[in-house]
Amino acid sequence: MIKVNNLAVVAAAVAAFVAAALYYTVFSKQLSQLSTSEVSRSPVATMLVELARSLVLAAVVAGLSARLGIVSWSGAVLFALVVWIGFPVLLLAGSVFHENVPWRLAALHAGDWLVKLLVIAVIVGVWHRTTS
Repeated sequence: MIKVNNLAVVAAAVAAFVAAALYYTVFSKQLSQLSTSEVSRSPVATMLVELARSLVLAAVVAGLSARLGIVSWSGAVLFALVVWIGFPVLLLAGSVFHENVPWRLAALHAGDWLVKLLVIAVIVGVWHRTTS
């Protein structure tokens, strides 16, 4: 069985954090038009929370990838797509249906989740040699 590479988990978390930041930078206009939230948090707190979330996500994806024996980029991409459809897409669809979240806003967030899951799954799936 493949063991989880802790360095790959950290690298994947940082890469996902950066990818999400770039994603929302590119789509910042659409996000501001669609979001009705008026909550403002400090940028430092936001960055720390998002980095922590990325680290937890990377650890979970790495653990599942290791248990499934995913060691190729194609297997990692397929795994990411399955997890994306099975979790964020379904959860966001529920928020659209049950809570009247605008579907365009949900789609925007779904895109972010797809990017994060692909980045993390490929990094931890391909970087499978243990160094910890």
